[in-house]
Amino acid sequence: MAADFDTLADHLREHGHKLTQPRRAILKTLVAASKPLSPAEIQARGQAFCADLGLVTVYRTLEIMADVGIVRPVHVVDGCHGYVLATPGHTHHVICERCNVVVEIAGCELGGFLERVAQRTGYTITGHWLEISGICADCQQHDDTQ
Repeated sequence: MAADFDTLADHLREHGHKLTQPRRAILKTLVAASKPLSPAEIQARGQAFCADLGLVTVYRTLEIMADVGIVRPVHVVDGCHGYVLATPGHTHHVICERCNVVVEIAGCELGGFLERVAQRTGYTITGHWLEISGICADCQQHDDTQ
């Protein structure tokens, strides 16, 4: 999925959802974001586009956008969820513990591991979510200059 506002808006409409002013504000906010945003951050930034944007609306819209594949939740260091625009296919995330920048890693090499988990537990594995935390190169470089 491209991170272009018009493409994402069309995708939302194609799945039967109206592009209301609050949804437009949320989408604009996410497209402009360079890191995961919490629902409260989305609300605060989105109010620049829709002054009466409420937090309940943000949560409902994020749920809709996640259902249609526009956004993905990610965990950030403080334990809260942030949201980022989704890219096509199966991805995993590497998240900087300091600046919360997220890098998506396409593809998955966990097939054998998931098969062993299924065998050991008796579960039918229907999905998984992998996030790796660390310190990005920019933050490491900042540490080296101090």
